[in-house]
Amino acid sequence: MNDNKILDAVERYIRGEMKPDERLQFENLRKTNSEIDELVVEHTLFLQQLNHFGERRSLRHTLNEIHVDLTESGKIDSMKLKGKAKVVYIWNRYKRVTAIAASIAGITAITISALLWSIAGKSPKNGDFEILSDQIRKLENRSNKTETELKNVKTTITRSQNTYTAGGTGFVIDVKGYLVTNAHVVASASNIAVQNNRGDYVATVVYIDRAKDIAILKIVDENFKPYTSIPYAISKNSGQLAENIFTLGYPRNEIVYGQGYLSAKTGYNGDTLSCQIDIAANHGNSGSPILNKNGEVIGILNGRQANTVGFAFAIHGKNIFSALEDLKKDSSYQKVKLNTRSSISGMDRTEQVKRVQDYIYMVKVN
Repeated sequence: MNDNKILDAVERYIRGEMKPDERLQFENLRKTNSEIDELVVEHTLFLQQLNHFGERRSLRHTLNEIHVDLTESGKIDSMKLKGKAKVVYIWNRYKRVTAIAASIAGITAITISALLWSIAGKSPKNGDFEILSDQIRKLENRSNKTETELKNVKTTITRSQNTYTAGGTGFVIDVKGYLVTNAHVVASASNIAVQNNRGDYVATVVYIDRAKDIAILKIVDENFKPYTSIPYAISKNSGQLAENIFTLGYPRNEIVYGQGYLSAKTGYNGDTLSCQIDIAANHGNSGSPILNKNGEVIGILNGRQANTVGFAFAIHGKNIFSALEDLKKDSSYQKVKLNTRSSISGMDRTEQVKRVQDYIYMVKVN
């Protein structure tokens, strides 16, 4: 069998185009002929890299189309390449991905040529396949790195195309990037991002209960690094009347502290799912945690009713536990572990706020 027929057989085998008896015969050949088996492995990788390279070319074409559309619509000035939101800037920043893809294609071509040479009738030297294997390992490493960078490019492009507006506040309940906010903050959102001093990340809704006005988000951004721990605890205790409380949220583009006290154990019109708090609440504060002096979250601020001044309402913190019980029914999500022990109890308020603020996010929607 000459080299062209060998390659044809290998490609038909990889693509599943062989008949059952022919496939069985070829698999027996792989078992008895190590060179054929090696060629199948390397050619499979070669075809995968060709597909990846085609995807990268398609991505670049898409970027160019986006740039043209934005320029023609007057949203950007192609003569002034300023601002990270511009697609041209993004492409220039990540153009080394294309260079990596080109190098992958080059290495793969050399590898396949060497394999064909070895099968064409010449006896391979002892070190030939070791050299080829080393080249493949390097190629795989470059490929994995390229895939990661391409995902980051796509995430960045998505952010640049989306115009977010401040929707509310959310706070971390699990180190892996799960957050709680109000359902009304994200109920009609097409895209969601969360932001604080730690970073700006893409997020998605994994649970929502409009009746209780509670939602759980998950950060799905590859740039997000999980926390090692959470300083505050989530409490099932609803708090005591006149108990001092404080909150941190985003009524504007920076985190804002507010303090007050628990003024009623029920909410608007005697609602038992929530409580009344004497604390300032503005647009953007929805979803903020309500903490007591021990650094325990006893509620989630969900705004104030019309014609009420000086006080607002908060969902009882125990509703977070029931929401997670519902979320557990979906096995596609990792187990969310709530912290029930505060590490900031006994600290003065300034130190508590300093420890907590990196876990509070502005929730942005569009």
